[in-house]
Amino acid sequence: MKSPSWLAWLFCSLFIVTIAFVPLQRWNVRDSGAVIGWDVSGYYLYLPAIFIHHDIKDLQFKDQMMRDYAPTPDFQQAFRHRGSGHYVMKYSAGMAVQYLPFFLIAHAVAAPLGYPADGFSPPYQLAILGASVLMSVLGLALVRRALRPHFGEWPTALTLLGIVLGTNYLDYSAIGGAMTHNWLFTWYAALLLLTPAFYQRPTRGRALGIGAIVGLMALTRPTELLALLIPLLWGLRPTGPAVRERLAFWRKHGGLLLAAGLIGAAILSIQPLYWHYVSGDWIVYSYQQQGFSWLRPHLWDGIFSFKSGWLLYSPLLVVALLGFTALRRQQLAAFWPLLIFITVFTYVTFAWDEWLYGGSLGQRAMVQSYAVLAWPFAAAHHWLLARRPWLLAYAGFAVLSCYHNLWLTYQAHLGGLLVAGQMTRAYWWRILGRYDVPLEARLLLDTNYDFTGTPRNYRVLWKQDFESLAGQAECGQPALRGNCSLLLDAAHPRSAEFDIPARPGQFKWVQGRAVASTSQPEWIEGKMTQFAVRFCQGSRVVRERTVQFQRVLQPNAPQELQFYIKAPREDFDHVTVVFLHYGQAAMRFDDAQLAGFDE
Repeated sequence: MKSPSWLAWLFCSLFIVTIAFVPLQRWNVRDSGAVIGWDVSGYYLYLPAIFIHHDIKDLQFKDQMMRDYAPTPDFQQAFRHRGSGHYVMKYSAGMAVQYLPFFLIAHAVAAPLGYPADGFSPPYQLAILGASVLMSVLGLALVRRALRPHFGEWPTALTLLGIVLGTNYLDYSAIGGAMTHNWLFTWYAALLLLTPAFYQRPTRGRALGIGAIVGLMALTRPTELLALLIPLLWGLRPTGPAVRERLAFWRKHGGLLLAAGLIGAAILSIQPLYWHYVSGDWIVYSYQQQGFSWLRPHLWDGIFSFKSGWLLYSPLLVVALLGFTALRRQQLAAFWPLLIFITVFTYVTFAWDEWLYGGSLGQRAMVQSYAVLAWPFAAAHHWLLARRPWLLAYAGFAVLSCYHNLWLTYQAHLGGLLVAGQMTRAYWWRILGRYDVPLEARLLLDTNYDFTGTPRNYRVLWKQDFESLAGQAECGQPALRGNCSLLLDAAHPRSAEFDIPARPGQFKWVQGRAVASTSQPEWIEGKMTQFAVRFCQGSRVVRERTVQFQRVLQPNAPQELQFYIKAPREDFDHVTVVFLHYGQAAMRFDDAQLAGFDE
């Protein structure tokens, strides 16, 4: 009979393969939803540039690529270097190096199969998807192999199931597996297999393997240099004798340390060599305006926020973090290096100013660290299995957490309720666990206020039917109601401002309402036309909400929509209403009003 951990690995592997290939079929899509879309197209662009177009400097094929495949809404994969005038890729070359064998296979078969050999047709998409799934299956196998000797069969099996079913690893292995995180997870798993083996029996092969893995990881994401903490600190305790013993070990095996450093540096040197070739500079900061706030990391938002909080979206990982206590008793050699690594890794991850990482299901930048967290997670399972009452409580929590993760994954890709990177507290609670929510609920993404009670003392504060615009260019035709509607478009991007005298205590809530219509859909936040409500004290804005009706509207289908905003406790002396146009669509508004009421 096969062992529990092997059966768990098999189930997890088949589950990932099924989700990767059955529901979405992303290899046959020609937009940013394809396998080689968004960030992946930036990692990958090195390959068609070098092997197909032989144009790594000027990327003259990019316009045709954008017309044919549109992997991003506009060209974001590279920027023009000021000094040289050539294009420099935004992302480092590590993923391109890893994609290379699969790209070459796809390139060899594309034309014989009747597809364009252009780097983006279905054979290339399918090759990268298949490679990503293969890396997922391999990564889980390496985690199993590393954990089983230290924690046993059932803790290992439960850990594999917990990672796949209960965390956003599922999303970034089965669906977004071509991104860096899935591949880095596998390399961390390999590093945690090699490192204990190296300290048990130091060999040149193991040293070179560790150096190559860290070098490739850093070439993929420069911050993965933090992975060095694991082999350098493995088995080390914060005591003087332990430190002296470690220094003696490295004096004895200095040649192995040098070999690991040289191969890691050789792999990492691919990036400066590329930069120098295309720009003339050895170092280029390709993220341009993006950077770190080292003294003000976004730890609370990154870990707990409704927008994309790591532990809110993957609460089962709380058990993994608590498992460090058990890990110290069960595997002391692993405790300090893994605890220090996770602490520093988390801090660096959320010190990045773009802490949403482009809008993801939970925090995708943490996914690769789950191969590290698998150790305290397994230690926690080992502890729980020996304590039945705690195990039963954990089982209930784990089942709910897994259902929560599966529901989130479904809503992110098929159900449509999850709006990654834009979530708010009010919208989160409105949709949580549900499968059918009125589309109007999306306005909660802008207001973050959801009123579900019965209004008292309801009174209209301001009303505008826009009939006074008759004969002016802003008079939209055909009118939604009456003879004239407010028209907002590129030529008329802003309405007049409407000031409403008001002060605290007159009402606790306001309700905004209007009939609206759009000429075309708009999906990009910030490019939607806004119904803006501002509570002001003099010229100072005390509270503002900009409500984007195009989240809800269908083209040329007028609809009356409403939203709620809670009045601030801070002093204000008037409320301002203004309509602001962005994007390409023409918008018409009519019968707009603002009402105040109490709970």
